[in-house]
Amino acid sequence: MSAARPDKRLLASIHDVHPGSLEAVDRLANRLERYLGGPRYAMLVVPEHWAGAPIRSDAGFAARLRYWADRGVEMFVHGWYHRDQAGHTGLAALKARHMTASEGEFLGLSEGEAARRMREGKALIEDMIGRPVAGFIAPAWLYGPGAHAALRASDFALAEDHLRVWRPATGEVLAKGPVLTWASRSAARTASSLLAAGLGRRLLRPLRTLRVAVHPGDVTKDTILASIDATLAAALRHRRPARYAELLGG
Repeated sequence: MSAARPDKRLLASIHDVHPGSLEAVDRLANRLERYLGGPRYAMLVVPEHWAGAPIRSDAGFAARLRYWADRGVEMFVHGWYHRDQAGHTGLAALKARHMTASEGEFLGLSEGEAARRMREGKALIEDMIGRPVAGFIAPAWLYGPGAHAALRASDFALAEDHLRVWRPATGEVLAKGPVLTWASRSAARTASSLLAAGLGRRLLRPLRTLRVAVHPGDVTKDTILASIDATLAAALRHRRPARYAELLGG
């Protein structure tokens, strides 16, 4: 067995954390911790998921989020609603139709509206966890021009899309390479994501930083859970679990 190399990182994250997903998030957190040796992963928190799961008034959720943050889990702002309510044309319409199921919330927002949701999400989550958030990641990793402009003017330390992690203030790219993730909403998408994960376990090995992202829906399919296990086990043969803060030198 190859030894993990200290210069090669594994960054793991749990997306779509909100009151309605807590049971699945708990299962995923326990699964990750078995491989990572503790809470060395991130959570992406949605303030009001699909306008039906507001975290502002949920004291139990706030306590749970604070518990995870106190243990060392990094917290990212993950949009506001997660749901895309904008109309799109051209390339944005193709992205909205084929890359996500109406969840690219920040793909069509104006700069002002994107900035407002980023700012309010940051303030809300930081008040809950009692510390700064790690950064901002748009739902479905999709950003329109307005979101990019709002990010550049924000004080988020980190942002991420499907192919990179960067500093919003300067545009400096801190990690490159596709995220390994899974899709549970249809048999066809599940099959293609299982194939992509299997290929990625081998083809992405040269990357200095490998990112793995899991979603609450993943717990509904044993095939996805088995693929997540195989991916984590394979990655940790060659790299160590890390935190996003390391990309900033922290």
